[in-house]
Amino acid sequence: MATIEKIQVETDVLESVGINNEIVLFNDDVNTFDHVIDTLIRVCNHDELQAEQCALLVHYKGKCVVKTGTFDELKPQCSSLLEAGLSAEII
Repeated sequence: MATIEKIQVETDVLESVGINNEIVLFNDDVNTFDHVIDTLIRVCNHDELQAEQCALLVHYKGKCVVKTGTFDELKPQCSSLLEAGLSAEII
């Protein structure tokens, strides 16, 4: 006679609360690649390669997520991007 053993497993579920916001940078016909790259390095703490890749994605795809985090973390960064003349929004 076979016995069936039931095992109850307790699983911890970690939720990331409020970290699902993103800054999206949009393409424009005004800003140079150098300005976009320099601004991403200064405002979003990108390294040079990351900033260049984002600038290329924005140029060819029309937009790129440049930063993720909580709304409170992203708001001042998005404001700085806007003040630098870039087109960005938090989604």
